[in-house]
Amino acid sequence: MTTPTILITGANRGIGLELCAQFADDGWAVLACCRNPEQAGDLQALAGRHSSVEIHALDVTDYAQMTALSAQLHDWPIDILLSNAGIFGSRGTGFGAVEAADWREVLEVNTIAPLMLAQAFVEQVAASRQKLMAVISSKVGSIADNGSGGHYPYRSSKTAVNQVFKCLSIDLADRGISAICLHPGWVLTDMGGPNAEISASESVAGLKAVLQSAGPAQSGRFIEYNGEPIPW
Repeated sequence: MTTPTILITGANRGIGLELCAQFADDGWAVLACCRNPEQAGDLQALAGRHSSVEIHALDVTDYAQMTALSAQLHDWPIDILLSNAGIFGSRGTGFGAVEAADWREVLEVNTIAPLMLAQAFVEQVAASRQKLMAVISSKVGSIADNGSGGHYPYRSSKTAVNQVFKCLSIDLADRGISAICLHPGWVLTDMGGPNAEISASESVAGLKAVLQSAGPAQSGRFIEYNGEPIPW
C-alpha cells in the first residue's frame, strides 16, 4: 500500500507543527512547508526524528515559489492538501481602527493563498487516493455565529476562505476531490494567546480524525475539530 501523504503550510509552529508531528506518528509522509526552514528549529528536530517528514521552503504569498514547488513535486500524489498558514493581522481591528494595508495582507495570506495553493497542487491531489483539500478556518468566520463584531480583517478573511472552499467542493467534484473548512478551536498558540481553551495536541488530535475520515460526504462542510458542524 502506498504511504499516504499530507502537505501542510505554516508547519513550523503551533497547530501546523503539531499536525506534522501527529501525522508523522501515524505513518504518513509529511510535506512540511514554511517560509524559513533554516529558522524552524522545532520542525527540523521533528524531521530528524521522522524520516517521513520532508521540509520545503514556501512563502504562501510567493506564487512563483509555489509554482516551482508544485513542479518539484509533480509526480507525488498528495492525499490531503492542508492550508494551515494564516495571520491575525494588527490587534487594532475594531471599527475606526482598521488599516487598509493590514486588511489586504490578512486577505492575501488567509483567503487568496489557499486558493492559489489549490490551483497549484490540484493534479497531485487528483492523483492521490483520498483526494482532499482542507483549510484551517475559524468559527469567527461564521456569520451566523457572530455576536460580538469587530476583528474585521480576520473575520472577513475566514468568511471569504469558507466561500472559496465551498466553491472548490463544487468545481472539483467531477475530479473526485473533496474540500472542507475546519475550525481548530481556541488553541493555546502564539495566535490563540494565553487565555485559549485547549492545547494544540488536543485540537490536532480532533482535526486529524476529521481529516483522515473526510471524503465526498463531508465535502463543502464547515467542521469543528470535534467533528461537529458549524453554521455558515
